[in-house]
Order: sequence, then structure tokens, then C-alpha cells
Amino acid sequence: MPELLDTVLLTTNFPDLHLKASGKVRDVYDVDAGHLLFVATDRISAFDYILATGIPNKGRVLTQMSMFWFDFLKDVVPNHVASANVSEYPQALQKYADQLQGRSMLVKRAEMFPVECVARGYLSGSGWKEYQATGSVCGIPLPPGLRDSDQLPEPIFTPATKAETGHDENISFDRMVGILGAELSEQLRSLTLTIYKKAADYARQRGIIIADTKFEFGRTAAGITLADEALTPDSSRFWPLDTYAPGKSQNSYDKQFVRDYLESIKWNKQPPAPALPVDVAAKTSEKYVEAYRHLTGHELHG
Repeated sequence: MPELLDTVLLTTNFPDLHLKASGKVRDVYDVDAGHLLFVATDRISAFDYILATGIPNKGRVLTQMSMFWFDFLKDVVPNHVASANVSEYPQALQKYADQLQGRSMLVKRAEMFPVECVARGYLSGSGWKEYQATGSVCGIPLPPGLRDSDQLPEPIFTPATKAETGHDENISFDRMVGILGAELSEQLRSLTLTIYKKAADYARQRGIIIADTKFEFGRTAAGITLADEALTPDSSRFWPLDTYAPGKSQNSYDKQFVRDYLESIKWNKQPPAPALPVDVAAKTSEKYVEAYRHLTGHELHG
């Protein structure tokens, strides 16, 4: 495993390339008519704001974990990756190899669907809050008496609309049908739950509960295609199986550690976002890397 670095990658700078989009974590560049370059930085966001401190190795974890899952799921759904091997990138990108190694993907352009596809196997987060208020999640009635972090009788599909800023909004399946049409919505629901169950069964054998996760899909020449990232600590809740105990919030391998710190200092969740102490950033990095090692059986590279 690489040593924790004193420096982190918060911004990218490839002056020859056109920056197509810059998200909370990823910067996306135009490469050619058929391809984009995804670069995962070490930025971390919490409560809708990018924090002033990055998390060492975070971008590498997100990229390499996504690549693991894309390969794991390749017989279930096509993905958008053309290559994550920098030596196979176009010649114009080779001068940036050091920055790109281990944290980038050359991907096929896709027509993205404007809905997040969320699978929940456990009651947590916004789902738990909605259940407490209504007894349901995204319009799906659930049995009475469930506790925080309880496993659901069956995984459920709870779509959300994508937001450029702020929280995504949970929506009903009927509303998704209004956006995408019935046939595509049914296909995405079925595919999301199939992927989630396959990944969750595997992860449980590796000592990790995938409580919930979200996917982004688009359309390429291969048909419906899994894009962006897959089953990372940024897009999922990962809980250690050996400490799982429903009825309360769980230990996690995701950025909950950062959220807990920000709550402890009584940040008002208004800009500017605070910096993180070195030990909090380092501990968060350790959690991300540990999740990668547990799930993939590999050491982080690059």
C-alpha cells in the first residue's frame, strides 16, 4: 500500500485539454469525439460542500475500486471504461502520466440518464428518516417496527433526481417513469437490484455489508451502460460485518467519520467549509484504503 502522502490532488491542470465538467470529486475532460477522461481527485465533500482538506489516496481508491467492480460485473452489464492503463491513453495524455496513474479512466462517451439508480438493502440515512415520518421509502411501504440500520425484507429500488448542487432528491418510481418512460425505468430498476444483490453477496463474504449504493447509467453502442463510478465508499454505505448491530448508526468505511467530526465542532454547514485536522484526514484515508483491500483482496497501486 502506498504511504499516506503529505500532499493530495485537489485540482487538476491539463492545459491542452478542455475541462468539460468539474464535480465534487471528479474532473472530466474532452479527449476526442468518442472519449472522455475521468480524473478522481482527493477532494471530499460533506453536507454539500467541498472541504478545504483533501483525503490522501482517495481518488486512487475510488478509481481502482470502480475498476474492480466494473470487471466483476462485466457479464451483467457493459461499462463505459475504454482503459485505465495510462500507457494505452492517446499520445496527447502521456505527458500527464504521473498525475493520471492510478486515478484516471479513459471512458466512452454515453448519453446519460438523468436519474440516480439507488438500491437499499438496509434502512439508513435519508431512507431511515423518511421511514420514521411515513412508514415508507420513496413511496414503498415497509413493515412497521423497523429500526435504524435494520436489514430490509428484500432490497428496494429508490431512484433520485440528479442535482448539480446540493442533495439529490428521492423520487417515486412513478415519477421516474414520467421522466424516462415505463420500459426503460423497469429495465433500470431490474438491473440495479441485480447488480446490488450480486455485489452485496460478494462483499458479505469479504466481511463488508453494502447497506445501499447508487449507480449512474447511460446509453452507448453497447446499450444500457454502467458509468461514472461503481460501489465505492463515496457512492455506497459500507459497514464492517463483524460490528454490525441494528438499532443505531453503524461503524462505516465511508466518509461518515468526516461528518461526525464536523458535527462535533458544531459547524453551521455554511461556507466556507472548514479544514480537517491531519489525523482526521489520515484516519479517513485509512478507512477508504481498508475498504479497498477488504473488497478486492489487492493493495492500492499508483
